Amino acid sequence: MSRILLVDDDPLFRVWLTDVLKAQGHEVKCAVNGVEGLTCIRSFAPDIVMLDLVMPQMDGFELLQARECMTPIMMLSARDNEEDRIRSYELGADDFLTKPFSIKELLVRLQAIERRLVQRPKPPMAVEQVATIQSVRFDETAYKITIGKHAVELTQTEFRLFKYLFERKGQVITKQELQKSVLQKDLGRFDRNLDMHISNTRRKLANTRLPRTLINTVRGQGYSFSA
Repeated sequence: MSRILLVDDDPLFRVWLTDVLKAQGHEVKCAVNGVEGLTCIRSFAPDIVMLDLVMPQMDGFELLQARECMTPIMMLSARDNEEDRIRSYELGADDFLTKPFSIKELLVRLQAIERRLVQRPKPPMAVEQVATIQSVRFDETAYKITIGKHAVELTQTEFRLFKYLFERKGQVITKQELQKSVLQKDLGRFDRNLDMHISNTRRKLANTRLPRTLINTVRGQGYSFSA
């Protein structure tokens, strides 16, 4: 059975779903918003996170962007629209289930994630040490970066973002600066292109057994490369 973190601001829903999951033998911990959810991810170390979309202080999208782990995320939302689903997947969510849902469907989807967890290869012990490596090789033609034995193929924009941050490692680079310098346009109020590129880059790092935390989110400020 799995350790599940449920992040949702609805107290009745939390109680109901917690009882359902515990009846299936799962260990469950709850958080009432994204800020508390991030703290619980670090302290509770869940196998799976069930995450509401609309919450105070920090919503589900913001938690997806701020997390520094590969823990599978199942989004649970009363909002049923294509844009929310697509953005959730772009930010690294593994599944999206619309409220209200049947318990049977929830448990089937949960079991599918658990099967993927069992099949996922464990990273080597040295992976966490890669974050301290200062030397990164950049292939300007193939848009590929190489750290040690790990090579990551990126899109042109992802490559330029990674290189821009790497060349300024240790500094916090604002979203406005990244948008202007790399994406060559001003940052709009509802523009999420930059966040999407960063999220995709982190996912590719993780898929290549490199830590997502090479690119850190500095809440309220921007991003930094882990020196």
